[in-house]
Amino acid sequence: MVHLELTDAQWQRLEPLLPPEKPRTGRPSHSHRRVLNGILWINRTGTPWKDLPECYGPVGTVSSRFYRWRKVGVWQRILEALQARADRKGRVDWSLHFIDSTVVHAHQHAAGARKAGRQCDGEALGRSRGGFSTKLHVRAEGLGKPVTFTLTGGEVHDSMAFPALMGTGWIRRVGRGRPRLKPDRLAADKAYSSGVIRRALRRRGIQPVIPTKSNERPEPTFDRTAYRERNRVERLIGRLKQFRRIATRDEKHAANYLAMITVAAILLWL
Repeated sequence: MVHLELTDAQWQRLEPLLPPEKPRTGRPSHSHRRVLNGILWINRTGTPWKDLPECYGPVGTVSSRFYRWRKVGVWQRILEALQARADRKGRVDWSLHFIDSTVVHAHQHAAGARKAGRQCDGEALGRSRGGFSTKLHVRAEGLGKPVTFTLTGGEVHDSMAFPALMGTGWIRRVGRGRPRLKPDRLAADKAYSSGVIRRALRRRGIQPVIPTKSNERPEPTFDRTAYRERNRVERLIGRLKQFRRIATRDEKHAANYLAMITVAAILLWL
């Protein structure tokens, strides 16, 4: 199971970003590294929490820390810190970003989320050609690393997630300077080909790299060479789906599933 755990180099970069392991009051927490390795094991293998190996500590300790850190935003803050550090070192490509989506089959255990004594709607679950599913929408920077992601039901059209993908994913500057959000160009497939999306991009100073549909007027400025680079976001989705907890959705709540995706994204940035 060593290949599923954090390496020493990854841990050295990650440790300063974690909450204190020994709080000022109360009992000391279980080792962060041990617990994180347990969370990664669950994410990689897709195994239920109850089957977590004993070497990672009590199941309740590992699972409660995952959910507690999700609730207070620790996972998102770690991801943003790693992105900011990479941007400072020039490892974020702002010249061309990519957006794409993939349908994720939802296990039967993902159904039935309840809130306040009734079934809860809005958990990004729906019915598509693939059956009971969720759709994962991703924006990647030019080098193929994840910037931001969002969820919808499996039947929702790709273009419906466009505002969420382009309105989130700010990468803050280390030191002075405003956080950056806008790339110079955006590449996407024909599912995002519409006048509304093209005008929205141009208003924000972003050049669209989107092929036109057969019933649309051809774009004279379409950059076919840049569009060929779109395979980077497709490869990114493939890397995310190597985490079996992401390839098949088991979580009832969309927030918990997004947290699993964030943990995988953290590992990719490391």
